[in-house]
Amino acid sequence: MLFKLVSSPSPIKTLHDCVQGMLYLSVLVAFAACNAPPVPLDDIFIEKTFVPEQCVRAVKDGDYVRYHYNGMFPDGKKFDSSYDRSSTYNVFVGKKQLIAGMDKALVGMCVNQRSLVKIPPHLAYGKKGYGEIIPADSILHFDVLLLDVWNPEDGVQINTYHTPSNCSRKVEVSDYIRYHYNGTLLDGTLFDSSHTRMRTYDTYVGIGWLIAGMDQGLLGMCVGERRIITMPPSLGYGENGDGSDIPGQASLVFDVVLLDLHNTKDGITVTNQIIPESCTRKSVAGDFVRYHYNGSLLDGTFFDSSYSRNRTYDTYVGRGYVIAGMDEGLIGVCVGERRTVTIPPHLGYGEEGTGIPGSAVLVFDVHIIDFHNPSDTTEVIVTHKTEECVKQTKKGDFVKYHYNASLMDGSSIDSTYNYGKTYNIVLGANQVVPGMEEGLMDMCVGEKRHLVIPPHLGYGERGVTNEVPGSAVLVFDIELVDMEEGLPEGYMFIWNDDVATDLFTEMDKDKNEEVEPSEFTDYIMQQVNEGKGRLAPGFDPYRIIDNMFSNQDRDGDGKITEAEFRLKADEVSHDEL
Repeated sequence: MLFKLVSSPSPIKTLHDCVQGMLYLSVLVAFAACNAPPVPLDDIFIEKTFVPEQCVRAVKDGDYVRYHYNGMFPDGKKFDSSYDRSSTYNVFVGKKQLIAGMDKALVGMCVNQRSLVKIPPHLAYGKKGYGEIIPADSILHFDVLLLDVWNPEDGVQINTYHTPSNCSRKVEVSDYIRYHYNGTLLDGTLFDSSHTRMRTYDTYVGIGWLIAGMDQGLLGMCVGERRIITMPPSLGYGENGDGSDIPGQASLVFDVVLLDLHNTKDGITVTNQIIPESCTRKSVAGDFVRYHYNGSLLDGTFFDSSYSRNRTYDTYVGRGYVIAGMDEGLIGVCVGERRTVTIPPHLGYGEEGTGIPGSAVLVFDVHIIDFHNPSDTTEVIVTHKTEECVKQTKKGDFVKYHYNASLMDGSSIDSTYNYGKTYNIVLGANQVVPGMEEGLMDMCVGEKRHLVIPPHLGYGERGVTNEVPGSAVLVFDIELVDMEEGLPEGYMFIWNDDVATDLFTEMDKDKNEEVEPSEFTDYIMQQVNEGKGRLAPGFDPYRIIDNMFSNQDRDGDGKITEAEFRLKADEVSHDEL
């Protein structure tokens, strides 16, 4: 020691003397410490200046690491830096590719950890130093930031952090998938993202279209699943990186969400069928179908709906009017049926898409409202027959009937019962749709029928605004309440008795050899009132008489002369003016 303690010449007798003695001793010790040589560094010294919250992975012997560093002497003078070269230092640990102290210091470090490492000469460059850069017996300080670590034995690591509740299918080799991803290095540096391009990455899996690690990491995924795929450079971009954003020998981390998958061998699939109890007919190619739908992608993303337009989608099926998958999916359906039709892109909108992503699988939730075929006729089902039937309805008869009208899905259109009165028409006079004309023929008073009328015999493609949709099949439940026999076809007035021999003279009340409209009308109405003649039922009698007068007034001068006047004698027992 530089200093030696000397005994005082006389014993310490007071407290004051004791304190003074202790102060004297402290000064001597401090003086010795300040002038002592530095304590030699026997081993590395590690000061952790930053420790990440999560340790993704810690270095072990045999691992390959990528790290940045600044190399300095104890006085702070820099002798080397990876930052100056804009390139990490990449090396195996524990294989004597580094100075012993650094080999030892890197073991146990975590990715993103930063440490100040002090290395004694015997674990650095020793007595020889390193050229003119590092003198002999130099203590070295390294400020180290670990960015990446992997091992030649590593394979693809998969961490699934979200699994959908329903997974009906998983990715297999040769499937075509659509997915979003964020690609980062192991230290979290983002190098690519499909989200920033606002477009999925679309590719085949397992056939070499992707880097090997991604080809492996995507297998077994479900639509909607989210997973983190970590791969060593041997399964990524290897020693050279991608030449841009990915360094050589870099581990890659992909945060992936799978949106869609299909195989080119796929056909359509039909699921979630709800078939009505009564299904008397199923659609075939050539039928015209009205249906509602919600359209979505396989991940549930909505893209279209007929409900939002408050109008069914109406089309022929099996004739190429819709995408091939829907053409197929609408065959064999019942009215009222609900089904989910899943369509691969080669049966949908293909690689290009149409307002939807290219190569997208489509999912349609379909509700069949009605369908018909252009060759359909009115379907007539007698639901109640009368015991006695004296006369059946025919063309020209005036009929009175009640009805309940609805669509095929049961939606009510109209009902005469709501008005408390019958609907009255003349059969064959085009006063109702052709299908109703047909359904009312050959009917007895008191009879009830169920009619199904296709749109080409109903209200056609246009329908009735706010009442009947275009191209809708109509359903009528009808009851014939009363009927009045009509006149023979082509007649609007007939005589019940023999015709007067001098009919013109009888009409010409004022004997001016001309029949005025009033004379003509009065005469015909008199015959009807007296039961001698009969007008066609169901029409305005005065309009019929006006029409009869016009037929007789051949020169159109507003009066009938005897020369103009003649009888129509198509039938022996019935004459009409």
